[in-house]
Amino acid sequence: MGIKTQPFDIAEHLETDEDVWEFLAEVLATGTTSDFIHALNTAARAKGMTEVAKQAGVTRASLYKSLSAEGNPRFETINKIVEALGGRLSVVGQ
Repeated sequence: MGIKTQPFDIAEHLETDEDVWEFLAEVLATGTTSDFIHALNTAARAKGMTEVAKQAGVTRASLYKSLSAEGNPRFETINKIVEALGGRLSVVGQ
């Protein structure tokens, strides 16, 4: 007899902008590029894919494709998504 579990979707728990930015910052600091793209997908779902796509100036279908496991978004697309989520990309020294 196995342990019963329920699905967990972090997007359902990203309720504030601060939640989103802490989540993205942690994934960026500790994960891979693929992990960050997946985290952007999660953040976009938390904010609403339609609204994020509109703010980023891309179609909803294109946003889903870019942020899918098979997607390979251009830097420009990633930047637009981050801006649509209310943030900006920056480079800092270590």
